[in-house]
Amino acid sequence: MTQTKTMIDFKRIELSDKPLYDSYLEKETGRGCEFSFANLYLWGRQSFAEVHGHIVIFSQFNRRSVYPYPLGSGDKKAVLDAIIEDSKARGIPCRITGVNAEGRRTIEELYPERFRFHCDEGAFDYVYSIDDLAELVGKKYHAKRNHLNRFYESYPNYFVEPLCDTNIEKVKKMVSEWYEDKLAADPNGDYYMEKAAIERAFRDYKALHMDGLVLLDGETVLAVTLGGKLSSDTFDVNFEKARAGVNGAYAAINNEFAKYIRKKYPNIKYLDREEDMGLEGLRKAKRSYYPHHMTEKCWACLLEDGYDY
Repeated sequence: MTQTKTMIDFKRIELSDKPLYDSYLEKETGRGCEFSFANLYLWGRQSFAEVHGHIVIFSQFNRRSVYPYPLGSGDKKAVLDAIIEDSKARGIPCRITGVNAEGRRTIEELYPERFRFHCDEGAFDYVYSIDDLAELVGKKYHAKRNHLNRFYESYPNYFVEPLCDTNIEKVKKMVSEWYEDKLAADPNGDYYMEKAAIERAFRDYKALHMDGLVLLDGETVLAVTLGGKLSSDTFDVNFEKARAGVNGAYAAINNEFAKYIRKKYPNIKYLDREEDMGLEGLRKAKRSYYPHHMTEKCWACLLEDGYDY
C-alpha cells in the first residue's frame, strides 16, 4: 500500500506574525534580502509554518513554487525531509531558494548527489560597510564626493527628516509620479509589482518597524528611502526613489540614510542594498560603491524531480 505524503500546514504571512518570524531571523547570519519580514509581507502571497524548530516558507518566484532555505537552528535533516515530502505531496518539483554557502554545504552533506545547484550572480546581494557609505573616505570614493558636492551646490538648503505622518502624502505623490514617468517611457516595464509593494510599505511601515528617510528642498520631496533590520548587524534597504532630473539625489539619500541608520542603530555594521537583477546599469552603480561583501545565493533542485530552475 502506498504511503500518503504529508503536506506542511502553511498559513498566509500576516503583520501579526512579525514577532515570531523575527525571533528566528535575528539568530541568523548571512541571509539574503528575500528573508526580511518586510519583503515577505510586501511582495506577493507568501506562506509559512513552524516545522521541527524552523520557519519554513512557501513562496512563488517567476511563477514557480519554491521553498526558501529554512530559518532555525534545529535538525536540518528533519526539516529538509519535510520540505521534500511536502513538494511530493503537492506534485511539484522541490526547489529550495536563497541557499548560501553554509546551506549548500549542509544540503550536499545530507543529500549527496541528490541536488543540483544553480547560482545566479544577478541575485547576489550587495552588502556595504555602513561606515563606508556614511563617510565616503578615500581615493576610491573621490568621484562620489564630487557628485555629492555638486548636489550640495545645487540644493544648498536641502534637509532630511524621517518618514512620518506629516510628510508621507508628499512622499507618496513623488513616488507615484516616478512610476508614471517610468511607465510612460516603457509601458511594458515590470513596475506593477514593485509599485504595489511600495504602496503597502507606506501603509504599514510603522507596523513593519521600517525606517524611512526623506530628502527635501523646501516642500519638494527630492528622494526617499525605506528599509528594515535584516539581522543584528545588517540593515536591508528595501526601497529608494528620487525625483527625476535631480542630479545627485540618489547619492545624497544613500549617504544621509547611512548616517541616519548608523546613529539610530549603533550595532548595525552593514547595509544590504539588495540585488542588481542582472541589469548592467544597476550592476555598475552598485559596484561603484565598493561592497564589503556579496551574499551569494543559489537554488537547490532535487534531481529526481528533473532539474527545473
